Amino acid sequence: MNGVPFPVGPCVMTLALLAAVWDLQTRRIPNWLVATGLLVAIPVQCYTHGGFEAMTMWLGGMAVGGAIFLPGYAMRLMGAGDVKLMAAIGAYCGAFGAFEIGLATCAIGAIGSLAIMLRRRQMRTGLSQAAALLARCATPGSGVLQRTGSAASHSAMGTMPYGVAIAIGSALVLFASV
Repeated sequence: MNGVPFPVGPCVMTLALLAAVWDLQTRRIPNWLVATGLLVAIPVQCYTHGGFEAMTMWLGGMAVGGAIFLPGYAMRLMGAGDVKLMAAIGAYCGAFGAFEIGLATCAIGAIGSLAIMLRRRQMRTGLSQAAALLARCATPGSGVLQRTGSAASHSAMGTMPYGVAIAIGSALVLFASV
């Protein structure tokens, strides 16, 4: 994002930081927080872009932001709150901004997951489960979204507060844009 308009940056960071703190404490991102973020994004977009362009930025960002993490939710690698939070952040930043923040968040999340596996001394188990998931994804008709077998019983959901990764990814993209 080249240059972040004034109300967008503070709104995104407030939303992301509140969600990160909440996620750290409860391992959940509340719906009321995400809904408030989505509703506040409408007047922010209207102030920033005005009229039709504001609604296309809002809807496009929300769609792209949610779509980035939807596969992770479908495979139970992250929670629904993470997907909804990313959609709300996308509503502020537009489709391209949501895409950039989503990519940065994925990189931060991967680093965080590796750090957790190292700290828990579960690197071999974690990497073998990741390899099994990638193999299932690459195999047509493998039923990646089905929850069967031993690898599926070890869901990554709940092991890492992904709201923190979203906040860090948002900050990196927004501050790199200034």
